[in-house]
This record gives sequence, structure tokens and C-alpha cells, in this order.
Amino acid sequence: MKVLITGGAGFIGSHIADAYLAAGWDVLVADNLGSGKIENLDPAAQFTKIDICSPEFAEYIEDRRPDVVVHAAAQISVSFSVREPAFDARQNIIGPLDMCMACVRAGVKKIIFSSSGGTIYGEIPGEPATEDHPYSPLSPYGISKMAFEYYLQFFQREYGLEYTSLRYGNVFGPRQDPHGEAGVVAIFSKMILNGQTPTINGDGKFYRDYVFAADVARANFLAAEKGANRAYNIGTCKATDVNDVYKLVAEAAGVSTPPNFGPPRAGDLRRCVLGISRAAQELGWTPQVSLEQGMKQTVDFFRDHM
Repeated sequence: MKVLITGGAGFIGSHIADAYLAAGWDVLVADNLGSGKIENLDPAAQFTKIDICSPEFAEYIEDRRPDVVVHAAAQISVSFSVREPAFDARQNIIGPLDMCMACVRAGVKKIIFSSSGGTIYGEIPGEPATEDHPYSPLSPYGISKMAFEYYLQFFQREYGLEYTSLRYGNVFGPRQDPHGEAGVVAIFSKMILNGQTPTINGDGKFYRDYVFAADVARANFLAAEKGANRAYNIGTCKATDVNDVYKLVAEAAGVSTPPNFGPPRAGDLRRCVLGISRAAQELGWTPQVSLEQGMKQTVDFFRDHM
């Protein structure tokens, strides 16, 4: 079996590539290296530097004819999407639509889409959100994720192209870019190991669902054979605030210095936690790496790569 992973040299995409390689699949990786890094990839993956929005990408798919496409490439910055919504739409909707048409022509069996739980659902003040939670995206990035899920439904109805949408919580782990806006674990890890003291925005009581990258990769692999034409939350169903993230990272790094506190950041959601019972029942997926284990592995990675 052959899988194509778009954005496969990136943080999450490279972990997905590892999961498929471990299972013996032929793994193709397409990445423009805008944020991905070639050193993230196992040499066994067949890498091509190409942009999914380029005219050549459709030809690439039709030539390679993968069985499954894992679509992990994206413009990932929420703040950038607010500043440049048209660019976000080109990267996260228009280019991927051309990809879908190429998949139809190439006889691809399924697309597995890296969607987003937090940005689609918006604020979740009470119990963890199920997949039926109302959509309330607050940014063009979230809107693009929501819209592409609807487009996947269209392609399934019109062309029979199967899909699975995986709505991630806050993914963390080795290889995460500490310079990105979403990677608080990576940011804290790099700063603490460099002898710097991170600053927490506001009171730090911003609760998220932190899920380890290897667990996310396993969900992508299971979705190759299960979960046709459904959406699944991929998280832990546990709320962790930024203060606790700092404590866990500092503990893993062997540091006891308290953090600094600064002004709150405008627009931050207070709480976003995902219910995962559907993924457990239909994909056979539950997270296997605890928050403490994941934090330690992440800190160890940055320590080894400093």
C-alpha cells in the first residue's frame, strides 16, 4: 500500500510518516519546506519538494497514484490568517480542492484530513466537546478547516472519494517548532533549557487538550482502514492549563524557577477540551502517552538537539 503525506516534513506530518513506515507502507512525502525540515524525515520516505498549490502538484498525484492521501499541509498560523485571510484560503482551501480533483482522477481511495478541534468549535466552557458540538470558528484559519470538511463531504457524495477528518487538540512533542505561536510546550522547553524564564500570558488559566504527536500519528494510521466519511476528535479529554504545562516542562528539565507573568493575549480562548469516545469506539484509538511522559520526551528531544 502507498500513502502520500502532504506536509510530511513538518512536525505532525513527519510523525505520521513514521507510523506508516513502521507498518511497512510505501511512504511518499510532498512538502515545500516552508516550515517543514528535511531532517525530520526518515530516509526511507520518498521525499519531493513541491507546493500543494502549484500546478505541478496535480500531475505529481496522478503520476504517483497513492492509495491514501494524508493531508497535513497547511497555513497553520491563526494570527497570520487574521492578517491575510485570502492567502490562508488559497493555502487551506483552494490548493487542497485542486488536490481533491487530482485524487479523483488518480483513483485515490481516501483522504485523511488534519483538521482542528479548538479552532472549529471555538470556546468550550463546559463538558468536553463531542463531534456534534456547534461550529464557532473565530479566525479565517478555523473557517478554512471547517469549510474543507464540507468540501470533503461534497467529494464523497459526488465522486465517491472517501475521507476521514481528524480534529486535533493541542498537539505537542519532539520536532515541534519552538518559534511557532501554537507550540507552548516547545517554546517553554527551549527557553528553560537555554536558561531563560518564560512569560505566561495573563493568569495562565487557559485550558487546552494536549495530545502527544505519536498518538496523533497512530490515529492517522488507523484511519486508513477505519472511520470512512466521519469526523473524529483526537485529544485526551483532559483539561490542562498553561501553568501546569510550565510546571511539567520545568520538572522534566530539572528546573524550579517560577515563570514570569505578563498581560493577557487578546482573543485567547479560556477553555477547549475534546471528547474522544467516538474515536475510541470506531477507530479503536485512545491516547497512550501520558502528559508527563510526553513532556519528558519533548524536553529530552530539545536537550539532545540544542
